[in-house]
Amino acid sequence: MTNRPDPDFHVYLCFGQSNMEGAAAYEAQDTIGGDSRFLMMPAVDMPEKSRTKGRWCQALPPLVRSTTGLTPIDYFGREMVKALPEKVRVGVVNVAVGGCRIELFDTDSCASHIMSQPDWLKNTVKAYDDNPYKRLLTMAREAQRAGVIKGVLIHQGESNTNDREWPLKVRKIYERLISDLGLEKDKMILVAGEMLSEEEGGICSSMNAIVNTLPDVIPNSRVVSSKGCKGAPDGLHFTAEGYRELGRR
Repeated sequence: MTNRPDPDFHVYLCFGQSNMEGAAAYEAQDTIGGDSRFLMMPAVDMPEKSRTKGRWCQALPPLVRSTTGLTPIDYFGREMVKALPEKVRVGVVNVAVGGCRIELFDTDSCASHIMSQPDWLKNTVKAYDDNPYKRLLTMAREAQRAGVIKGVLIHQGESNTNDREWPLKVRKIYERLISDLGLEKDKMILVAGEMLSEEEGGICSSMNAIVNTLPDVIPNSRVVSSKGCKGAPDGLHFTAEGYRELGRR
């Protein structure tokens, strides 16, 4: 990578909770056949995978931390490079914390939210120096040295189920990212994935009605249906097959 931004290197910022972390174990098919045009910038050091925070490498699972699994982003990136001209590369930065509310990514409420959470969540956010938004922003600024940020991908909401203020809270984070990164709002798309569907036994599927109101408050946003994406028995997470399909969509 050079220090001059490449207009043909398209970067996407990703954040959320456990489905964005990836709750399904990745399989052999997910670690082979990857495209060198699909890259990731780790937001934490991953010595077990010989990956260093802030340094681009080929995007192969796990994308978030050494202990996480397959995510929708794995197949989002694979599908994107297949659809784009060969000269275009796709890069992702993924910061995700299982079990968190959207408030964790709001710098105004982050500290108080962490204080109210169980020890396991507190231990997870230590990897991001207790401020996941700040880590995402830091990585995004580094990514801007190499490419052009095209959009934001979010999968979060299970912990905010039935919170009708959720779209406004997402908009606040989205607009702060745009401001902090000096981006143009009309060129910065936001894509949100639905929770596990009712048909797949999703116990937070009622949140999908709220997620689908995002375009009412963020005109440059889209919602990806989870209908037909296979779910795990816990009623919260997708299977590896489900993640692959949601990511492709």
